Amino acid sequence: MRVLNEANKRRSLVRTIRKRQATFLGHVMRIGKLEHLVTTGKFEGKRSRGRQREKIMDGLATWLGTGKVLDTLAAVKDRNLWRNMIANAYKQGT
Repeated sequence: MRVLNEANKRRSLVRTIRKRQATFLGHVMRIGKLEHLVTTGKFEGKRSRGRQREKIMDGLATWLGTGKVLDTLAAVKDRNLWRNMIANAYKQGT
């Protein structure tokens, strides 16, 4: 951490991962095949005990600032809007 402060660098791994997840999600949602069903589908059966895992869609909705998964999925359809949302979220560094 000290080395990062001295070099005036910030950690960007999480931002890079979120950006790649978002670009992959946009690609998958626009194609609309099996990956689309896997990403947005529901699983049958019971939930496991304990704290529920964070879903990728929930994390991306928070990162992009849409707040809701449905708003995020609606924004994916417009490619230019989606690219701008990713670029803005990446610049903010959240």
